[in-house]
Amino acid sequence: MTRALRILVVNWQDRCNPAAGGAEEHLHQVFGRLVERGHQVTLLCSGWGRCEPVADVDGIRVHRTGRRYTFSIAGPLHYERSLADQPFNVVVEDLNKVPMLAPLWSRASNSLLLVHHLFGATAFREANWALAGATWLLERLIPAAYRGLPCVAVSESTKDDLVRRGLEASRFDVVRNGVDLERLWPASERFPEPTVVFLGRLQKYKRVDLILQAAARLRDRGTPLNVVVAGKGSARASLEETTARLGLADRVRFAGFVPDDEKRELLSKSWVHALTSPKEGWGIASVEASACGTPTVASDSPGLRETVRHGETGLLVPHGDVDALAAALARLLEPAARDEMGRAARTMAETFTWERAADAFERLLESVAAGG
Repeated sequence: MTRALRILVVNWQDRCNPAAGGAEEHLHQVFGRLVERGHQVTLLCSGWGRCEPVADVDGIRVHRTGRRYTFSIAGPLHYERSLADQPFNVVVEDLNKVPMLAPLWSRASNSLLLVHHLFGATAFREANWALAGATWLLERLIPAAYRGLPCVAVSESTKDDLVRRGLEASRFDVVRNGVDLERLWPASERFPEPTVVFLGRLQKYKRVDLILQAAARLRDRGTPLNVVVAGKGSARASLEETTARLGLADRVRFAGFVPDDEKRELLSKSWVHALTSPKEGWGIASVEASACGTPTVASDSPGLRETVRHGETGLLVPHGDVDALAAALARLLEPAARDEMGRAARTMAETFTWERAADAFERLLESVAAGG
């Protein structure tokens, strides 16, 4: 470290937020490590319910203001009122789906854009037309608001998406997410019955219903399996209805939010991990499954095709093709194929560490703060 930096991060949520997901895991894993190295990090994010307006989380000073759908207004106002006089060396906008346009209202002379992924047309699958339309329109501002800034994408897919929208490829670095190898490792044995697990937020665009449909087709073909759906979100009720309609109530368990120990058990003991989103920034859950020695069946979609090596650490299928998904799951229910790909998946996961990601961010932030 050449000098201690004062860093402001702008993100919609912190990891304590009930709606937190992969972007928040990334934020705290990387910037918490930078705090340990002597840098000062402040996070400006939205709040919820009766949350504390100011808190220390992983050494990061967290300022919470507004709520999920009002943060785009409350955030800049709070910055002007409480943070504008602080001498930040760098402002990092942690862009997760919806831009905050921080370079337009923050006073720091140096800015960095960090992008996980954007909604694009998938917004219309998740939200009502008014909210989805607003999201889509805000994304149209990205080229003008961020052109010329140094940018970091978590995957080549996200970088390519942004370059297609008009940002300069030469301004991008790709820093892939890490995985906590000390918390996640293979189990000594699997569940006794074939089991597929989904772990993540239950949102419409995640298309967990495809996994349920594939399970029903396998049952109809004489290959029954258990499905564990771990996570919470607004789509749970509709997924439970789909489960009942398909006659899978005795085969599907909705586990809700699971703590770390249970997450490791589910990922390491399940026979297959499934992730069927049409688009992800990176696919942290698939890398976590890999760390547990469990292969993934995933949609062949942006982000996921970078975390699942087809035929080596798992299988990729055309998004929305239930027959192909069922066939891929059936293939990995065979112990020989499952175990071979599971070993390769663990080997791949060992190349992704949070320390490596923090090293890359530290170098980038020092360069940006120096005007590079």
